[in-house]
Amino acid sequence: MSVTTTAAVVTTAPAKPRTTRRLVVGGLSAAAVAAVATSTIAGVGEFAGISLDVGGAPIPVPGFATLTAIFSVVGLVLALVLARKARRPRTAFVRTTVVLTALSLVPDVLVDAASVTKGLLMVSHLVAAAIVIPAIARRLSA
Repeated sequence: MSVTTTAAVVTTAPAKPRTTRRLVVGGLSAAAVAAVATSTIAGVGEFAGISLDVGGAPIPVPGFATLTAIFSVVGLVLALVLARKARRPRTAFVRTTVVLTALSLVPDVLVDAASVTKGLLMVSHLVAAAIVIPAIARRLSA
């Protein structure tokens, strides 16, 4: 009598080049839109009389766009890694980025600034997340 056993091997296939290209182009496009949105929020807020001073130093309006673009690209890199390594990249990406977005609000609450300035900073974080997270997530496999 002989017994034959087989072991199931589960691997995650790396993202296909076409999927990766869609992810990168979509992610960079979303980053650009979010950068424009956050700098517009800051500009409108400043025009409306909301101080952009944090800790006694003003945040320049273009700084909103710059930091939004930088951290959106960080999110895109996270998505690319998860597309290759995670069993469920979309779920992992959304869960991770929602937690990171919530954590990004903590410094806004703690910073030495007027309450309305803190609110503007938090709104800019949430708007950027609302643009970038879904744009990237929909390009990841479920």
